[in-house]
Amino acid sequence: MLPRRLLAAWLAGTRGGGLLALLANQCRFVTGLRVRRAQQIAQLYGRLYSESSRRVLLGRLWRRLHGRPGHASALMAALAGVFVWDEERIQEEELQRSINEMKRLEEMSNMFQSSGVQHHPPEPKAQTEGNEDSEGKEQPWEMVMDKKHFKLWRRPITGTHLYQYRVFGTYTDVTPRQFFNVQLDTEYRKKWDALVIKLEVIERDVVSGSEVLHWVTHFPYPMYSRDYVYVRRYSVDQENNMMVLVSRAVEHPSVPESPEFVRVRSYESQMVIRPHKSFDENGFDYLLTYSDNPQTVFPRYCVSWMVSSGMPDFLEKLHMATLKAKNMEIKVKDYISAKPLEMSSEAKATSQSSERKNEGSCGPARIEYA
Repeated sequence: MLPRRLLAAWLAGTRGGGLLALLANQCRFVTGLRVRRAQQIAQLYGRLYSESSRRVLLGRLWRRLHGRPGHASALMAALAGVFVWDEERIQEEELQRSINEMKRLEEMSNMFQSSGVQHHPPEPKAQTEGNEDSEGKEQPWEMVMDKKHFKLWRRPITGTHLYQYRVFGTYTDVTPRQFFNVQLDTEYRKKWDALVIKLEVIERDVVSGSEVLHWVTHFPYPMYSRDYVYVRRYSVDQENNMMVLVSRAVEHPSVPESPEFVRVRSYESQMVIRPHKSFDENGFDYLLTYSDNPQTVFPRYCVSWMVSSGMPDFLEKLHMATLKAKNMEIKVKDYISAKPLEMSSEAKATSQSSERKNEGSCGPARIEYA
């Protein structure tokens, strides 16, 4: 009798949704058990090994698991709360590609005087060298804005609804050093850029000089504010008289996604500066290449208009902030003198910024937003 009663009870529960509840409870139990085990392992390694040893161990495991289904390496990094510089730092090749783009434009016949170049966008070779397929898929540049001191192009990014933008411009009333330093100085930017809600250096890499930053900025009403977590690296080539700054979006365990802002996960920026004479004499040309996905539901043409109009506005604000710092002798950090450490096979440590703070727990994903 007992087995029949149990069977009848089970069938009754199944009709009422009890089977689904049973399966859900089982899934929760297994998931919770595995998470607790992962936490216990992390705590054990935290007691057994120093921070530097944990980084080395995690780096080895990352390289072994990188590329496997399920992004096991990213999960490990998140559980350990460690940012793996071996995977995310900006490499020398990325800096060199940006410099090569500037050189290719300089090799063209005088962009600002030649009418043939003024009214037709430049068509440099694809940055992905040795890949003919990717080169063939790249779209031509389209002129968007043609002003006296700068020109703006755009081109569709293959496989997306987004554009990549390129600005080539010149300034003659500030020095390259001043312009470069103002662009890099996060503390000064909080004063001259009214759109900044938060801008902090999260972590620095002493191997390459790369930095991870968290940037929160206002977007035009009625859109939510956006936040960016990105790595940047700059280089000053004294011999070739050139400066370069490269940035791109990354994930960092100390800055989880917040329900207050929309996280921008696709972002790239490359700025190259070529002095007319020297770093400390007025006059330089610059090349800015930029793309991001602001995660908006507005039509493509609206987003394109916002970016194409907002980029020149930002550059002019940057220019005016440089003039103000120059004329009022505002103290700005000299990044050219404070040169990043050269790459070394022995330098394996990273330094945590004093600005590092916890940003709170990750809230539920916002599916629809402006």
